[in-house]
Amino acid sequence: MTLFLSPSSTLAVRKAAEELREWGQSRQGLGVALVYGPVSAEDRLYHAKCPVEQRSVTALAGALEEIGVRWKVLDPCEPDFIMELVEYDVVLSNLHGPYGEDGRLQGLLDYLRVPYCGSGVGASAVAADKILCKRVMLALGVPTPGWHVWTGGPATWNGRPVMVKPPFGGSSVGMSLVRDPADLPSALADAAGDVGTSVLVEEYVTGTPVTVGLLELPGGSVVVFPPLATEAAGADFYDADTKLDVDSSGTVTVRAANLAPDVLDKITGDARILWDGIGLRGSARIDFILAEDGERYVLEVNSTPGMSRDSNFVVGAAMVGLTHTDVVLAMLHEALGRPPYDVPLPTPAFAGTTRAREAAVSP
Repeated sequence: MTLFLSPSSTLAVRKAAEELREWGQSRQGLGVALVYGPVSAEDRLYHAKCPVEQRSVTALAGALEEIGVRWKVLDPCEPDFIMELVEYDVVLSNLHGPYGEDGRLQGLLDYLRVPYCGSGVGASAVAADKILCKRVMLALGVPTPGWHVWTGGPATWNGRPVMVKPPFGGSSVGMSLVRDPADLPSALADAAGDVGTSVLVEEYVTGTPVTVGLLELPGGSVVVFPPLATEAAGADFYDADTKLDVDSSGTVTVRAANLAPDVLDKITGDARILWDGIGLRGSARIDFILAEDGERYVLEVNSTPGMSRDSNFVVGAAMVGLTHTDVVLAMLHEALGRPPYDVPLPTPAFAGTTRAREAAVSP
C-alpha cells in the first residue's frame, strides 16, 4: 500500500525536499531528454498560441538548468527523435494527449529501455482515455457525473445540459457545453473529429472546479497537495481559451479550496483511491467539480500535469513547501529509482552501435 502524506505532513515533506536537493547535487551532468513538440491537437494549440514564457517546457528547461544536468529539448516530430532519445539517461516528457500521454510514448521508452518520468503504459492509457477512465472510476467506487457514450447516429437528449468531450486530449480542446438540443449534433460532430471516434457525453454539474495534485517522493511516499479551487470569470466552464490566457487577462483565479473537513477527506480519499487503483506514479493531478449541494465528482485524471510556473500543480506543490525545481527533482528521482528490466530484450540498434542499457519496467 502507498504511504500517502497529507499537506500537514510538513516535517516529512521538508525532509524529502532536503534529500532531493542533496541527490540533485550528485547528478551534475545527468543527461535529460526534455520531450516537447506539436504532436497532439492540445500540444499544437499550446505551440501556436501560448506565449513561450508561459509554457511548461520553458519552466522545465529553467529547472533543469538550475539542477545542472545536461539537457536538450527533443521534438518527436523530427526524424532523428528516436536516435537521439537513446543518448540520454532519462526522459522528462512535456507531451500531452495522444502519442505523448496515452501510453504510446511510454511503451516506446520501455522498449528502448530509457527511464522516464511519470506513469507507465497501463496507467497512462487509462488516465488519457476519458471513457475508459470513467469505467475505472465506477469500478473503484469513485463518484463521477452521469455519462453515456455516443458512437454515431441520432443524438439522445435527456432535457438537461451536457458536456460533450472527445475521448482523448486535455485543456478542454474540442469540448462543448450544450444547453440546447439543437446544438447537440454539431457538438458531437466537432468532438468526434474527422476520424469519427466515440464521444463522451457527460451530465453538466454546476459548481466549483477543484484540483488535487499528487507527487511521489523518495522512499515511495506520495504527498497529496491541498485542493485548489479554480474560478474562471466570463466563461461557462474552464475552456481552452481560458486556460491558455493568451492575452494575460487574468480571468482565472486559483486559491486554496475552503472545504468542510468531511468534504476534504472525501476529495483527498478519492485522489488516493485513483492513484493506487489506476497505478499512477511520479506525479498526477485529479480534477473534481464540487457541486452546489456539497457533493463532489471526479471529472478527469491527468498523468502528466502541466508544469508552467503558475500551473495548478506547481501552486499546489508550493503550498507544501516544494519549489518548481524540487518537483522536477522528485520526478527525475522516481524515474531513475525504478528497478531494471528483468526480461531479455535486444539492444535497439540504429546506425552504428548503441550502448546497452537497463531501465525501468512498466507495471
